[in-house]
Amino acid sequence: MQRNRGSRLTNEVADSDVVTGENAPPVPASLARTYVNPVLDSDFPDPAVILAPDGFYYAYATQTLRDGDWVNIQVARSRDLIHWEHLGDAMPEKPSWAAGTQDFWAPYVVREDDKYLMYYSATPDVCDVPERGHCLAIATAESPAGPFVDMGLPLLLGIGFEYIDPMVFDDPATGKRFLYWGSGFQPIRVQELAPDHMAFAPGSEPVDLIWPNPVKGAFPRLVEAAWVIRHDDFYYLFYSGDNCCGPHAEYGVMVARSTSPTGPFETLEKARGVPHSLMLFKSERWLAPGHNSIMTDKAGDTWIIYHAIDVNRPRQRQEDEVNSRRILLIDKIEWRDGWPHVGTPSDKPMPAPVT
Repeated sequence: MQRNRGSRLTNEVADSDVVTGENAPPVPASLARTYVNPVLDSDFPDPAVILAPDGFYYAYATQTLRDGDWVNIQVARSRDLIHWEHLGDAMPEKPSWAAGTQDFWAPYVVREDDKYLMYYSATPDVCDVPERGHCLAIATAESPAGPFVDMGLPLLLGIGFEYIDPMVFDDPATGKRFLYWGSGFQPIRVQELAPDHMAFAPGSEPVDLIWPNPVKGAFPRLVEAAWVIRHDDFYYLFYSGDNCCGPHAEYGVMVARSTSPTGPFETLEKARGVPHSLMLFKSERWLAPGHNSIMTDKAGDTWIIYHAIDVNRPRQRQEDEVNSRRILLIDKIEWRDGWPHVGTPSDKPMPAPVT
């Protein structure tokens, strides 16, 4: 199976795609009541969204090319999850251990007291393992817009792309903090963090949660992009698989649930012998939807924010058949008998989040 997430980063965003800068127009009240996908029509892979104390939603995304220059970690902000403005590069200075790489993937940001911590993945310049693999690292900033500065050394170092797609979950029931990551054909894993989010809790060990389909060639051949929420009495683990991009992209969002943030997690289809339950999948227009964030609006509704490939413009450059142009979409989640569901991405006017 083709799996080249490094090459997927070489996407270039045209100036006409976005409204940038502090002079971006205000959101008209009439427009804020509905939206039509995409909500950000430019390359913005692997979005992670937070709500900051300043009232803005901040979205972070995998590295891309814009106007011929690399943006290491993309950051955009919005008042309503629908109208977005690019703020530039959240981490303009690369870490010393990855100064030569162009592989900055899937950031996740959490607020810790008066600072912000960014977890992200990057390929190191020098590696002591036989095959150079991705690292998980942490950077800090005083503002959600950055600039984020790496802490100096990676948190985890692996082979291939095992250590990718970090996500931090602060459990409201126990007060414990957890880091999820994975997987590069390995399982999605979780490990408890120390109270300051900067290291693993003493004595903790990683726990395997979700494995790819054990049947050779069966979907999904890999799983990644964990996002965990607590809803009513359950913890829900959203995850994506399998091929994110390129001419053979076959991506979708699946979900499993548990009574504990460390599992065991079960899927809706387990009783029927199906190991993975798709809750968001492709349509005729939108291919490979996935790598999501989850937000709850002021009305209590749950929203999934994710990337997808538009069949009308699947690549940034038509001569490039490998890299995909993955743009930002949002849809409301319906809860059915304790399980979240979206189906296919919406492509007509829909009621907007209440923000």
